[in-house]
Amino acid sequence: MGEVVNLRLARKRAARAADEDAAARNRARHGLSKSEREAARREAAETDRHLDGARRERADDTSPSE
Repeated sequence: MGEVVNLRLARKRAARAADEDAAARNRARHGLSKSEREAARREAAETDRHLDGARRERADDTSPSE
């Protein structure tokens, strides 16, 4: 015969595990220091400038500002 399981405790264990997983994801997402955030922001800005500099104008481009 199988082992007797207290369902209330099993639900609490599962909830704790889910909360811990969510906390780990949040730590990974928001756990950067200020210098790391600044470095990531600078790198993204540099990438955007590089891509904008490599952008080619199209001959049939009719933008509303012209």
